[in-house]
Amino acid sequence: MDMAPSAHPATTTALPTVNRRRVATAAALASAVEWYDYFVFGIAAALVLGDLYFPAGSATAGVLAAFATFAVGFLARPIGGIVAGQLGDKRGRKPMLVLALTLMGIATTGIGLLPTYETIGVAAPILLVVLRIAQGVAVGAQWGGAMLMATEYAPEGKRGVYGSVVQLGVPIGVVTANTVFLLAGAFTSDAQFAAWGWRVPFLIGLFVLALAWYIHTRVEETPEFREAERALAEKEKTEQGSPLRTILKDHLGTVLLAGGSFAVNTATFYILITGVLDYTTRELDMEKSAVLTVSLCVSLTQLVLIPAAAALSDKVGRIRVYALGAAGIALWAVPLFLLIDTGSLLWLAVGSFVASCFLSIMYGPQAALFAELFTPEMRYTGASLGYQIAAVLGGGLAPFVMVLLLEATGTSMAVSAYIIGLAVIALLSIKVLADKARSR
Repeated sequence: MDMAPSAHPATTTALPTVNRRRVATAAALASAVEWYDYFVFGIAAALVLGDLYFPAGSATAGVLAAFATFAVGFLARPIGGIVAGQLGDKRGRKPMLVLALTLMGIATTGIGLLPTYETIGVAAPILLVVLRIAQGVAVGAQWGGAMLMATEYAPEGKRGVYGSVVQLGVPIGVVTANTVFLLAGAFTSDAQFAAWGWRVPFLIGLFVLALAWYIHTRVEETPEFREAERALAEKEKTEQGSPLRTILKDHLGTVLLAGGSFAVNTATFYILITGVLDYTTRELDMEKSAVLTVSLCVSLTQLVLIPAAAALSDKVGRIRVYALGAAGIALWAVPLFLLIDTGSLLWLAVGSFVASCFLSIMYGPQAALFAELFTPEMRYTGASLGYQIAAVLGGGLAPFVMVLLLEATGTSMAVSAYIIGLAVIALLSIKVLADKARSR
C-alpha cells in the first residue's frame, strides 16, 4: 500500500556530511524565518488589524475583513509556486529560494511601517492587501525551494528526516512569532501595543534579508537538480518542455490529490493558531497572553513530533504515517472544540496538544512524500502546486470560514464538522495516491 522512496542519483552518496548539514541548516532557517514573517500577520489579524485598518462596522466585521486579508495571502501562494516552480525546475532551487526570502523580507517590513486607516484613509487597507499578496507569493515560492534543497541533499533512506527540517520551520515560526508578540504585549500598555507595539514583530522580519544573502553566497545547488540539468543539456534549451505544461497535461490528478490530502492539515493548523486565538479572546473572554502562551508551548512539542514522524516514515512508509495523522484529526475534531468551549486554559492546552500531535504526524513525512510524487525536472513545480492548492483550500480560508460558521450557527460543532469534512477528503485522496503507487 505504500510508496517506495524514489532513488537518489549516485552523486548524493559522495557528498561530504558538512555540505549536507550546511544545506539542511540553511533550508530549516529559510523556512523558519519565512514562516515567522507569514505568521505574524495571522496573529496581528486576530488581535489588532481589524480595528486599525478596517474600522467601520462591528467588531466581527472588522475581524472578518482582517481574516479576509489574511486569506488573500493564501490565494497568492499558487502564483509563487507556479512562477518559482517553472524557474526552479529550469534554473535551479537556490536562486528561487533567495528571491522568495528577499521578497518576504521587503513585504513584512513594509507592513510594519504601514500607516493605519486613521492616517491615510482607504489607502491603508489597499496597501495592506498588496503587501499581504507579496507575502503569499513569497511563501508560495519558498516552500518548494527549501524542501528540495533539503530532500535532494538527503542520503539514501533519510529523505523523510531531511525533509522534516524544513517542516520544522512552521513550529519554529509559530513559537518565535508568539514569543515576540508576548514580549511586545508585556512591555507595552494596551494603548501602546495598538499604537506601535504590534509593529515590532514585523520589523524584526527584516533579518530574513541577511539569511537570503548567506544562502546566495554559501550554499550550493542541489545534486539532483544538477543531474537533471545535465540530462536536459543534451537538448537545445528551446526544446525543453515547460514543467508547468507537463504537470498540467500529465500529472494534474496527482497535484490535485496531493492538495486534497493536505488541506485538512493546513485548515486545522490555522484554526488553532489564528481562529482559536480570536474565538477564545473575543467570544470566551480568555486572556490574550495566556492563549498565546498555550499556542507557543504546543508548537514547541512539534519540534520533537515532526522529525519523529518523518523518521518513522523512512522506516514504514510515508502513506501509512500520513494517513494515521489524517484519521486522528477527524476523530479529534469534536473533542477539540468541546474542550475549548469550557473556557478553561488547561483544557484548551490539552485539546490543542492532541490536535497538534496528529498535525505533526501528517506534517513530518509530507515534504518527502510530495517530493517523491514527481521526477526532478518537474518536482519544484509539482510539489509546490500540490502544497499551495492545499493552502488555498484549507489554510487561507479556515479562520474566515470559522468566524462565518460560528456567526451562522452559534455552535463550535459547525467548525468541527468543517474539519471532519476536509479529513474525509484527505483520506480519500491518500487512498487514491496509495493505489496509484501500487499500480506503478
